[in-house]
Formats: sequence, C-alpha cells, structure tokens
Amino acid sequence: MMNLPKNALVNKFIAKTKFYEKTSLSSKLQNEFINKIQRITWMYKLAEETIGISKTDKVTEIQIFEIELKEKTIPKNVLKVIDKAIPYQILYQFVYKDSAAYGITLKETNITQNYYFSEWNEECHFDFTGIDLEKVYQKLIKAFITNGAKNRGDFETIIDTDNKIKLLEKEIETLNNKIRKEHQFNRKVDLNKIFQEKKSLLNGIKGELK
Repeated sequence: MMNLPKNALVNKFIAKTKFYEKTSLSSKLQNEFINKIQRITWMYKLAEETIGISKTDKVTEIQIFEIELKEKTIPKNVLKVIDKAIPYQILYQFVYKDSAAYGITLKETNITQNYYFSEWNEECHFDFTGIDLEKVYQKLIKAFITNGAKNRGDFETIIDTDNKIKLLEKEIETLNNKIRKEHQFNRKVDLNKIFQEKKSLLNGIKGELK
C-alpha cells in the first residue's frame, strides 16, 4: 500500500494491554483505549536493516502503525500514550470502516512536540527516500504541511513558520467568535482592532510564502 520493501513489513498485532503495562494510565485513558480503538497493528519498520537507509542520532527507526477505530474520531490522548511507550517516531494510519486518515508525531528524544493529521480520505503521498532516516522523517512531516510553509528554508524554519500560521489562525477564529458574541460597543471595537492586527500578521506571513 505504501510501496515499501517486503523487508520492512511487520504486520504484527499489538495488544492494547501492552501500553497499560508500560505506562500508569488513569481509568479514563484505559477506557479510551477500550472504547475508541478496535485494533493496533504494527505494519512497517523503517530501519537501516529493513530499507537500507542510514539512521541518525535523532532518528534511528520510523514505525508505521495502523489503528482501527471504533468511531470516526482520532483519539489524540491515546496517541500520546503510544508515543510515550514507543521510543521511535511513528507514522499512523487510522481506519474506520471505509475511511482512512493519517497522522504523524513530531518527536525528539522521545518527547512529543506536536501532531500533524490529514483529513479523512484525503489523498496523501509519502516519499520514503532520503540520504538518512532523519531526512525521510522530515519529508513525511512536510507531507502534512499544506499552507506553503513547507517551501520555506530548513526543516526547523518550516516547523516554526507552520506553528506561527496555525497559532494565528486559532487566535483569529477565537477573536471572531468573541466579536460575534460581544454586545458592548467599545469592547467590540477593541476586539476588532486586535482581530485586524492578527489578520494582518497572518497575511504578511502567507504573502512571504508565495
């Protein structure tokens, strides 16, 4: 499906209880595992010995997990538990009935920095080539960045720019909701001023990316 060598195929079922053993979970999180996840399958292992691409200090292996869901919602809290238990970068494929989506962890030194997700049934193209596994991993993350930031400089700059865009978009959405609900005229004017400033900043960043 991902056009990977047979050597990289693992196709091994992982019991959900394995994650309970590795991590002390609250009853709420255990219930999320039970109620939201049908099955976890370790599909592929991308490593020096399986795909012939050298590891680096930061990326020694990349795992690909398929998670079959009981509902069409990606359980982000559960992913944090999985990422804490697995000391490698992970590309996720989520499956619910006839629908599929993808996600990836931005992880360094076993600490999760961020998550990136596709839309359901969005066509995704992953490039598993590179001079080393770190470059492969960076390509996989960039496949999820669709706002133009992926063409801006080195990987750290791309991530930083993408984070700034997402933060501004979130702030603009929050301000817009507050403006619609605000009845006091003076307060509405103040909020609108901040809204326009944030929008101008966002347009400036996006304009630089064209």
